[in-house]
Amino acid sequence: MKNVQIPYELFIELLHYHLVQEDDYAEDIRRGLEEKLDAMVRHELYVKYKTAPTEEEREQARLEYLDRRGVSKSFRW
Repeated sequence: MKNVQIPYELFIELLHYHLVQEDDYAEDIRRGLEEKLDAMVRHELYVKYKTAPTEEEREQARLEYLDRRGVSKSFRW
């Protein structure tokens, strides 16, 4: 089983939301978890780009990674 690290602030917001029942943190928690999920997806694409068995799969993963990073097509090699 893999572990996932989250920022300390997000952890505290999760505690307040679940243990103290403060709904004020719901939007911040949603945003923080979405950012973490995006970072995990980008990491997986980068790993696939570096370890894919064929050149075609590497190039496809590289392009998808650059798209998710927001690198404009004119700036790519």
